[in-house]
Amino acid sequence: MRCLIVDDDPVCRKVLSAALRAYGTVEEATNGRDAVAAVRVAVQAQQPYDLITLDIMMPDMDGQAALTAIRALEIAAGPGGAKIFMTSALGDGKNVMAAFREHCTGYLTKPIDL
Repeated sequence: MRCLIVDDDPVCRKVLSAALRAYGTVEEATNGRDAVAAVRVAVQAQQPYDLITLDIMMPDMDGQAALTAIRALEIAAGPGGAKIFMTSALGDGKNVMAAFREHCTGYLTKPIDL
């Protein structure tokens, strides 16, 4: 399984990386813009990610905008797509529903209980 962890907090990236390495390869990005670029490269190489975790509050491009851009790349590439879990300290209904409208797979509120 190919995983991409996207979070500007190095501790969160480290915890999720350690947990997911048991299931496959793990790559990391520190903001939404880098995540979209990584997904673009993976899709073009026909080696898409199977799982992406996306923090919402990040500099440069937040997780909600990155989710929209990633889903657009996947739609353009054809059927299929990664399982995308939003990870955020924001547990309010507005953010949760916005993420599900953009077709996230799940929403995990930090701190995440592995």
